[in-house]
Amino acid sequence: MCIDEMGPLAVKTYPGAEWQQGPCRATFEPDYGRRGKLWVHGAFEPATGLGTILLSPSRDSASHIQLIEQVVQRFPSDRWLLIEDNLSIHTSRETMLALAAWPEIRVQFLPKYAPWLNLIEPWWKQLPSLALKGRRFATVDQLTDSLYAALDYWHRHRHPYHWKKKPQKQLRVGGFGISIAA
Repeated sequence: MCIDEMGPLAVKTYPGAEWQQGPCRATFEPDYGRRGKLWVHGAFEPATGLGTILLSPSRDSASHIQLIEQVVQRFPSDRWLLIEDNLSIHTSRETMLALAAWPEIRVQFLPKYAPWLNLIEPWWKQLPSLALKGRRFATVDQLTDSLYAALDYWHRHRHPYHWKKKPQKQLRVGGFGISIAA
């Protein structure tokens, strides 16, 4: 299971492609999301394409522990491998004490310089696009409903994630072989 956070998402207008067409400027007044915000804590299983989210007003250890409890309930298994970055809420004392209660959970922390190794990142590109693009939200409840509707849509059209690496080409420069992405 790949775990990460996204946000904060604000209750505001999210421009879509239709506002970017043509030579004119955007036709909406930015509202900057002063009416509320949410953090999205998520878990994604690349093998099945299933995901789960937990919405919270803050990014804290308590929310992270709730997400882990949700993962244990929604994805039954004998053992879990959680792939996370080194965010302070993932390594906090509260989180480590909670994980001690689940000996069947193993946590793999990714290096700080390689967030792209967490396979939830491509999913984070899809979920906000489904939920937010071209929409205006007046309340936190509307934003919440939109995120859960996007998750439901994703589950109906899900597919396993296959990581494809572009083939490498070899160049010869002054006798040295240099690999570049195709």
